[in-house]
Amino acid sequence: MMRETSAVRAVDGVSLDIKPGETLGLVGESGCGKSTLGKTIVRLIRPTSGKIDFEGINISHLSQWSLRPLRRDIQMIFQDPSESLDPRMSVRSILEEPYIIHKLGNRAERNARVSELLDRVGLPASAADRFPFEFSGGQRQRIGIARALALRPKLIICDEPVSALDVSVQSQILNLLVELQQEFGLSYLFIAHDLSVVKHISDRVAVMYLGKIVEVANAETIYRDPRHAYSKALLSAIPSVDPTVRPKRILLEGDVPSPIDPPAGSAFGHRISHPLYAQTVGADLSLREIAPGHLVANDPCCLSPEDYQLLQDSED
Repeated sequence: MMRETSAVRAVDGVSLDIKPGETLGLVGESGCGKSTLGKTIVRLIRPTSGKIDFEGINISHLSQWSLRPLRRDIQMIFQDPSESLDPRMSVRSILEEPYIIHKLGNRAERNARVSELLDRVGLPASAADRFPFEFSGGQRQRIGIARALALRPKLIICDEPVSALDVSVQSQILNLLVELQQEFGLSYLFIAHDLSVVKHISDRVAVMYLGKIVEVANAETIYRDPRHAYSKALLSAIPSVDPTVRPKRILLEGDVPSPIDPPAGSAFGHRISHPLYAQTVGADLSLREIAPGHLVANDPCCLSPEDYQLLQDSED
């Protein structure tokens, strides 16, 4: 019998909602828990606590058998298509598999649907009889998107779907995702570490740091007026398209704390050795509304004195 010596809280106290037809961007550094959250939503990882509601149904602890009908409505596009597509299966077999699992259609109907999916993601029908390794990275990701679309889902978790692709291909895939969303009324949770990518596809943006959400606002607001110090640092790293403009880069001090032994107070305040860190130990640092639709962590280490006072005044 193995003895548990420690536990990692990869995602801790996260509360999010995604509206029908909306894209919620989720951003943060590598290792902050973004992909774990996405995999938990689709139940590739079973949550240890909390609740995942999908259209009024709590799916957090449903058995795999009970989850099967809901798999049609919640799908995922993975970061690396070369890893997520079985190299031993033809594209036809990959795209046909969801219909076979859910007992939908006969062979002729499935073949017709495979051709439709390939056409919709910009690949020729002849691609069905080839194997994933015969395609470029961008083409493989189109196959991954086609697989996610096969059962006409309502929600798709996009786990860094363009980070492994060339910049020239990224825009093509992003445009395809936008077109498909408009056509099918899809909702996206779009996970990325690159805010410049998220900016062009998201309606709202949530910023994540060490397993917690530290700021949420509509995309325009968070790019124009970020309030949390971590959000400001991430945004300062976006390169300017104007060569005459040199944005002031905010360089973060210290190292990201270990999720195995996280700080007792503000994780970001601990990282930058903020003088008010001791004040945050044991304090409630949950999200508060600082402006209509704009939520930010109630953290004196990460807000301007004016913003922190504004949150305190709003509680009185």
